[in-house]
Amino acid sequence: MGAEPAGLVGLAAVLVPFPAQGHVTPMLQLARALSARGVAATVAVPDFVHRRMGGQQACNADADAGTGVALVSIPSGVVPADDDAPSFASIVRAMEHHMPAHLEQMLLTRARAGRAAGLVVVIDVLASWAIPVATRCGVPAVGFWPAMLATFRVVSAIPELLSKGLISDSGIPILTEKFKEDEANADLQIANNLQILPEALQLGTKEMLPWLVGCAATQEARFAFWLQILQRAKSLRCILVNSFHGEAPGLQDSKPHHASQGMQILQIGPLLSDGLDSLKGHPQKLPATKNPSMWQADGSCMDWLDQQRPGSVIYVSFGTWVAPIGRDEINELALGLQATGRPFLWVLKNDPSWRAGLPAGYLETVVGRGKIVAWAPQGGVLGHEAVGCYLTHCGWNSTLEAIQNGVRLLCYPVSGDQFINSAFVVKMWEIGIRLPSNGQGDVRDCIERIMEGEDGKRLRGKVNGLRERVMVGEARSVAKRNLDAFVRGIKRDGVSASRDLGLWYP
Repeated sequence: MGAEPAGLVGLAAVLVPFPAQGHVTPMLQLARALSARGVAATVAVPDFVHRRMGGQQACNADADAGTGVALVSIPSGVVPADDDAPSFASIVRAMEHHMPAHLEQMLLTRARAGRAAGLVVVIDVLASWAIPVATRCGVPAVGFWPAMLATFRVVSAIPELLSKGLISDSGIPILTEKFKEDEANADLQIANNLQILPEALQLGTKEMLPWLVGCAATQEARFAFWLQILQRAKSLRCILVNSFHGEAPGLQDSKPHHASQGMQILQIGPLLSDGLDSLKGHPQKLPATKNPSMWQADGSCMDWLDQQRPGSVIYVSFGTWVAPIGRDEINELALGLQATGRPFLWVLKNDPSWRAGLPAGYLETVVGRGKIVAWAPQGGVLGHEAVGCYLTHCGWNSTLEAIQNGVRLLCYPVSGDQFINSAFVVKMWEIGIRLPSNGQGDVRDCIERIMEGEDGKRLRGKVNGLRERVMVGEARSVAKRNLDAFVRGIKRDGVSASRDLGLWYP
């Protein structure tokens, strides 16, 4: 999977993800789904991602399986240190100043060589740098949103919020006199006044608006990043969304806020590790994923799970690219897990900044009952019958994998869209509960609630019902229909045919 397929003919797609694991994974899943429909798919990633993923056995296994998907490298000018991922600032510099010329050369070479009768570029919206590149090359481009449609709804509402004077030019919610009267509830009232997401989610502005992170300078930089994305995305006529139809009951999935008119939204999720058409009949547990990873998984955890009772294990993971929760929080979480007396599998990066908070001698204390690994094959873990609940940061990929496998969630969002995802899990779908704090008492009590008693039974019924609808019900039918329509748009020759579908041509 390390080289481009030779002599491409017919339909082809170049897919450009934002270079983080949570973005690359669904882009690879989309590539497989396109390949299964006769489209030669190439996923173009920065060299530092390719170096980490190209050598993984999972990647080679995928190539041997004949998926028809290529993973190719784009020079980035980034040299990450040791095992760490590059900083966000380094990635942005690479995307804006180093990678465009190389992608342009790739697209022009393909066009001049006539290697594809129909070529389209599928661009992660957060990798908006590739949109003007496609325009210069005369190649049609569509967007890809790897998260919930609800989070796209929030970001695409920015122009409207600015025009109505609800946020400042730097993205800060404006506190009017009517909100000042009730300071205790002002943040929640301001968020509801924005009228972006259902009030039932009970989200304040700091949880709803993804740029309100860190100090004022950081917030301003993040807001500028989103403004740039929206400006570039105006030229996109279609955005593929890795979310399922009906994710937000009562909201029209096809009509998100956006400054440009006529943009079509196609929900094609949840994309699966083995393709959109892999599950037939009744929903089932997912097989161990073959997705290439930027981190080497510790396969011993699967053998450990085989030795545990069905439904007994607490799985804990906060994803691949999130700021470490503090050492005090790690300490409390560790003590809370120990206090449950239950077996647990904890994914905790083998780095002092992550593991410094573990109590002295903790690994020896919990040996046999608790297992801590640097990284796990998450698809296989969540699909294992031993797993009873998942303590998660609520990243979107993790949330989808839990739904696909019918696993109840204990939510501990940390940053970004995780707060919105968590609110949907708890308030809208009722398939999990929110951890009120990282205190060991709350950790112990919430795990007991989710694993036993009436709460546990209710959550199990809810998650199984949602899984049925998402995996084989109406949502799955809509996803297949939308993806098929997208591929038909590529197959049809001429602007008029594509315009009939309302896809990327104006």
